[in-house]
Amino acid sequence: MKLRRALSVSAATAALLPLAVAAAPAAQAAPAAEIPKCSDVSNGQYPNNSFVGRTFGIPKSIALGTHWTTYTATLTNASAKELKSFQLSATLGSYVYNEGERDLSPYGDLQYWDTSQRAWKTLRQADGNARGTLPGPKTLKPRESVHVQLRFRVGKDLPLDHPYDAFTGLTGTFVDRYHDTDCTADGDAVGGFSPRKG
Repeated sequence: MKLRRALSVSAATAALLPLAVAAAPAAQAAPAAEIPKCSDVSNGQYPNNSFVGRTFGIPKSIALGTHWTTYTATLTNASAKELKSFQLSATLGSYVYNEGERDLSPYGDLQYWDTSQRAWKTLRQADGNARGTLPGPKTLKPRESVHVQLRFRVGKDLPLDHPYDAFTGLTGTFVDRYHDTDCTADGDAVGGFSPRKG
């Protein structure tokens, strides 16, 4: 088990991580907003196989209301290299395929368990969506894993006037180098569900 050392959010720093930055020294690092995605610089040829992601505890459907659904998300570095400028984020939402459909994210709540403070912490962006950045390690060595406990719920005020292809989960992002260009890559541990009346 020495090769697969498990990390948890408790081992991470208490402060939220900033957006991923380049693996270059801080004085030379470009702002994350300027770093392109590896899939863009490679014209879709980037071999994005660095992560194995798993979720445990997300049911096929959930009842709308105040009841929390708790689950665990795990990301494992399946590559042979250390992942630099590593960042964790979590999200709750739904895919929007057609005009008139809506994302359920503003109607939901998403929290992660902060083991250092022994408390649930809410993830919510300024636009009202249930997602955000989590504390975590800044690097992830080969075969190393990150385990995060999350919970979510979707309010009864969500209109059920169309079907929702809903999901929740964890994303790991890191800075890589592809053909002499710094770029960001990511991997997910996501589970899908359908909301229903409680």
